[in-house]
Amino acid sequence: MTELHGVGALIAGKILGRVGDVGRFRSAAAFASYTGTAPIEVSSGDVVRHRLSRAGDRQLNMCLHVMAITQVRQNTPGRAYYLRKRSQGKSHKEAMRCLKRRLSDLVYRQLIRDAAKRKAGSGGHSGAAQCLARPADTPHTGSSDKSLPEPAPKPYNPVQTDHLTQRGASK
Repeated sequence: MTELHGVGALIAGKILGRVGDVGRFRSAAAFASYTGTAPIEVSSGDVVRHRLSRAGDRQLNMCLHVMAITQVRQNTPGRAYYLRKRSQGKSHKEAMRCLKRRLSDLVYRQLIRDAAKRKAGSGGHSGAAQCLARPADTPHTGSSDKSLPEPAPKPYNPVQTDHLTQRGASK
């Protein structure tokens, strides 16, 4: 995750903590809706406009915003995308909304790649066999020959003994 430009250890940790298992999202669009970066159409007559959704996880949206600001300030593909949107006549907010949606898709793809790597394990691909035990890892017969301790004695139950003494006392 930290390979993405604008994502440091803190932002990556927050994204991973807030998202959890990325497999619960069926698509990048579902992830964008969850992060609040999916645009909402607010049209009036012939004018078709979109605005940023106020729904979704605001903490994830903030992470994407920090990522977008970082990319706009430095010479990155995100800056080129932002400037292209601005040259198309979009306002700063509209261009940032477009960039955040694009970064949401980028983060989603990275989360999918990272999950696939974790699932593959140390073998490098999903069909890798598990590592075989080395001779030093196998237990010796002498180390596991010890018998387990005896079970603990049953605890004292005062109800049973009091019941017996009460019977004798009533006669």
